[in-house]
Amino acid sequence: MSDSIGIAPSAEDVAADRRRRIKAIVASSSGNLVEWYDFYCYAFFAIYFASSFFPKGDSTSQLLQTAGIFAVGFFMRPIDGWLFGRIADRVGRRTSMVISVMMMCVGSLFIGLLPTYETVGAAAPVLLLLARMLQGLSVGGEYGTSATYMSEVALKGQRGFFASFQYVTLIGGQLLASLVLIVLQFAMTEAQLHSYGWRIPFFIGAGAAVVALYLRRSLAETAGSDKENAGTFSELAKHWRAFCVVLAYTAGGSLVFYTFTTYMQKYLVNTAHFDKGTASRTMTAVLLVYMLVQPAFGALSDRIGRKANMLLYSGLGTLMVVPLMTAIGATQDPYVAFGLITLGLLAVSFYTGISGIVKAELFPTKVRALGVGLSYALANATFGGTAEYVALWFKEAGMESSFFWYVTILLAIAFVASLIMPNPKVHGYLDGDGTVEEALGAKGRLARA
Repeated sequence: MSDSIGIAPSAEDVAADRRRRIKAIVASSSGNLVEWYDFYCYAFFAIYFASSFFPKGDSTSQLLQTAGIFAVGFFMRPIDGWLFGRIADRVGRRTSMVISVMMMCVGSLFIGLLPTYETVGAAAPVLLLLARMLQGLSVGGEYGTSATYMSEVALKGQRGFFASFQYVTLIGGQLLASLVLIVLQFAMTEAQLHSYGWRIPFFIGAGAAVVALYLRRSLAETAGSDKENAGTFSELAKHWRAFCVVLAYTAGGSLVFYTFTTYMQKYLVNTAHFDKGTASRTMTAVLLVYMLVQPAFGALSDRIGRKANMLLYSGLGTLMVVPLMTAIGATQDPYVAFGLITLGLLAVSFYTGISGIVKAELFPTKVRALGVGLSYALANATFGGTAEYVALWFKEAGMESSFFWYVTILLAIAFVASLIMPNPKVHGYLDGDGTVEEALGAKGRLARA
């Protein structure tokens, strides 16, 4: 689309171009929402199915084991970040996104049909692991390709605003999973949810994925021409400095994002001692606000620059995590918890509002999907995917506050990476002059001097 749709002189053609781009954003975003709904159903419903697959031990121990499988889903992402990034750069973004949503459909249906430990014994958690690996492969291919696609079809000067809808739908997937949880909590008893109710959201997700597949098949293509060296490690190696910068600031962003979203529900139950229903309703309200503010932070980056956004996210996050997590764990008031969690996520929004575009601007077309997808997948698997597991491990060891400092250290590293990052408006591959490597090399030489 970026090659085939130009800025025509007539007002009618300009308006038609804008409509086509917005339609492409909506279609790709809807698929993104379904992908993330399916993925997060696991995290939100783990409090009900953990005992079905891991019947031994207390609730923290059971959640720790399900969090371990949640993390394994993330460990598949680097493989898919490479595989789908290569497909997207060589064949096309649309092809990559269609395959990823098909895989998510199969993974969700598989989880919904899984037998429990009582039925098949130790095979049950193994099958759960395999299903999560398939979902991890799907999401690993989804992020880099959809981020690249939305960045390429977005209107120049408004790229931050339009690209923010990737996280609108990513958070929307979490919100939808949370809403389904609340509806089922009202409609079913606790015993019914533990017995079979937890399967319902996975069936819903599998059906929604079929709709997303239909929408994605109608997308216009933006790239993929089988060019020599497109989507290869040898070509990506030429942009290793940009890759390392993205890796560093994504590590902090992924960790703090999962700390304040998926882990927070368990933190409210396990540490603040909220009941499950109150924790779910609180997080649903938080996620709604968080989702709605993303376009504002994306639009802000169009005015002040992506670099400024990144410095604000990492700087504020470094200062805020320890006091916020401590205060949330100590409160018994859901309204106070709502305010504190929202405050933390507003700081994170400086990053999530531009998460896709800020990476896409640092890589040229022929390795953009690979560069964005692989760097995100590596950082996300290592730090984001393990957030719940590490947090629960520290809690079980009696050192819960150490986890807060772990998040803080990663955000401080992200702050340094944001300082090093060149300004994409000046040195970027979408709107700048494309001399990202030269700019990073100059910063390195200046630092050594």
